[in-house]
Amino acid sequence: MIWGVRAVAALFLIYLCLPVLLLLIGAFGQTWTNTVLPTGVTGHWFADLAGDPSFRRAFSTSLIVALSCCAMTALIGLPLAYSLHHRSRSGRGAIARLVTLLPVAVPALTLGFGYIAVFSGDTLPWLGSLWLLVLAHAVLTLPYLTQTLLADLRHLDIARLEDCAATLGASPLRQFLTIAVPNLTHSLVAGLVMVAALSIGEFQISNLIAGFHYRNYPVVLLQAFYGATGFACAATVVLLVLALAATGMSIVAASRQKVSS
Repeated sequence: MIWGVRAVAALFLIYLCLPVLLLLIGAFGQTWTNTVLPTGVTGHWFADLAGDPSFRRAFSTSLIVALSCCAMTALIGLPLAYSLHHRSRSGRGAIARLVTLLPVAVPALTLGFGYIAVFSGDTLPWLGSLWLLVLAHAVLTLPYLTQTLLADLRHLDIARLEDCAATLGASPLRQFLTIAVPNLTHSLVAGLVMVAALSIGEFQISNLIAGFHYRNYPVVLLQAFYGATGFACAATVVLLVLALAATGMSIVAASRQKVSS
């Protein structure tokens, strides 16, 4: 039984790591055409990537969208999670929580086609704009931040502190700002790092609604695979490094949260 579990785990690890390993090899390969592995060794793909204006513009767009998405989800997610937590304590938050999870349940392509239908007409001709891309990413990533904050709120015993503050005359808004927000700092940071990682790697909706001037990194990356394979592998490695860095930051933030609690 134990050997069977280990064999399944080993096969899954190979299945997970083999494509990444091939991308790393391809990023430093000279040529890769109709062969199992590339031939030759070179590092000029990364230099070409740094000098490509379309990738620099796409990287800037992804960074702007991710940071804007973090700001928007933080402003919405904190009060939303706080409200859902209090509603769940009174048994009235089931429908509201279901609504907040809809962006996760509904396929991204469905949301993308919905954006096209709504924002491509003469009434709202905003398809391809930067702010619509930010809004779409915020809608997709908000449930992840909200669930992270809700998990922390369920773990923290802030009801007692709020009751004490209420007896001293603190309003609900003051209780939220002085009790809930400071106690949610670590989970907020961890959640926002996850939001940034999801935003940087998001492709499906971005490919449908992004205009030519505001294509993000994954959209430009897909187009690169129709050209030089080594160039595309190098671009994918950059995206992979960003995702791993964001994941590492999220793990560190979560670890600090556990230590502090």
